Amino acid sequence: VPEALPAHTMQRLGYILTIYAALQTLLPVPERADAWVRQPNAAPLFGGQPAIIMMAGHVGGLQAVADYLSSEVSAS
Repeated sequence: VPEALPAHTMQRLGYILTIYAALQTLLPVPERADAWVRQPNAAPLFGGQPAIIMMAGHVGGLQAVADYLSSEVSAS
């Protein structure tokens, strides 16, 4: 019987899926959505850095990017 994934893994996966879904909504051209995480970002949250920098750190970075993109989807 396979074991369930640890809660922290499920949390990270949830943020990643939220980020993916938001990018697909905001940038429906796959190449643009894929490139967004690697491009410098002028939004204050990112301080000119690509989102991948935040996403590669601790889980709080993933949450911040997911929350940011979710708010962008809500605003559009």
